[in-house]
Amino acid sequence: MQFHLPIRLAQRVGQLLDSPRWRWAAASCVGTSHQRMGTRKQDAYSVARINPHAFCAVVSDGAGSASYGGQGASLICRSLIANFRSWFEHHNCLPDNEVILCWIDLVRDLLSEVAARRGLTRRQFAATLVMLVVFKGRVLALQIGDSALVARKAGVWEALCWPENGEFASTTYFVTDDPEVRLHTFNMDLEYDAFALFSDGLEAVALEQATQQPFARFFDPMLKPVDQMGGEGRLV
Repeated sequence: MQFHLPIRLAQRVGQLLDSPRWRWAAASCVGTSHQRMGTRKQDAYSVARINPHAFCAVVSDGAGSASYGGQGASLICRSLIANFRSWFEHHNCLPDNEVILCWIDLVRDLLSEVAARRGLTRRQFAATLVMLVVFKGRVLALQIGDSALVARKAGVWEALCWPENGEFASTTYFVTDDPEVRLHTFNMDLEYDAFALFSDGLEAVALEQATQQPFARFFDPMLKPVDQMGGEGRLV
């Protein structure tokens, strides 16, 4: 399963004084194994301009070994966007790690409830997570598993969230893991004018493992149409 979500600030970072404008595009394709088996896509995403100052984007990819990973990914995206929307309606700052962990626990509880109603286990809804939140001049990134987030600053691409693999080959971490979830959070200044979130499957062409840097020759052509388009909001 492959998913990528390029996001572009519609103004230069130096002009982001009050109400930054955003434009983005999204694309997804079914993996070859899913095509052979005739199964549905297992990744999901959500993008929300919550208020003039807050922008959120999240990508979740269901585990290939999880029967209901796609449903798990959709629930994760919807739940986290709803939590951030509610937060920014009542707060003028980014949430701290304690609040975010509480939201992750709520997502896990929701997945457990859905699984129980169907006579299933939460593990059958396993999915990864990568999320970007921009509020005023700050960037918050969340990651669980092998999805990734990269950003462009002064024309140079940097990795904000590098894919995390598990102890064994072709394994990773999921929102549904027991006993504890392996959540990484990153908080930094907004010094970037473009971002890209993507699920596993693109590492070989998008990321250089030796240096842990994104391949500019992959991301520059992908962002070029988004750079050149006018206006704001979703492009395709």
